Amino acid sequence: MREAGFGDIRPGAANVFPFVPTDGITVSRLAELARVRKQSMAQAVDQLERTGYVERRPNPRDHRSRLVFLTQRGASVPPVTHAAAERVEERWAQLTSPPEFEALRVSLLRLLAELMDQ
Repeated sequence: MREAGFGDIRPGAANVFPFVPTDGITVSRLAELARVRKQSMAQAVDQLERTGYVERRPNPRDHRSRLVFLTQRGASVPPVTHAAAERVEERWAQLTSPPEFEALRVSLLRLLAELMDQ
C-alpha cells in the first residue's frame, strides 16, 4: 500500500474499504461486516475521514445516523488491494498444484461466506 501512495492507511483501517457500498453504510453495519467492535470501527472511520478516504453524510432514511461513503481517493484503494491479492494468488498457484490451489480457494471462499452469514 505504501508503494502505491497509501502509506497513511493504518492496518486496522484497511478493513473498511471492502464493505463500503456506493449508497453508503453505517459504522455499526461496517463493524458487523468486519467483525470488529463498533468503537474500533468508529476509530478506523475517523482516521480515514481525517486522511480523506471516506466522508460521512446524513442518512436520508434515519436522520439520527450518518452514512460512510468512499471519497474519490478512497475509491482508488480497492483496485490496488485487488491487484496485490492477485499477485499473492499467482504466487500461491506457483507453489501448489492446480487442484490444491482450487481446493484452497474453495475453502477460503466457503469460510468467508460462513463468517458473513454469522
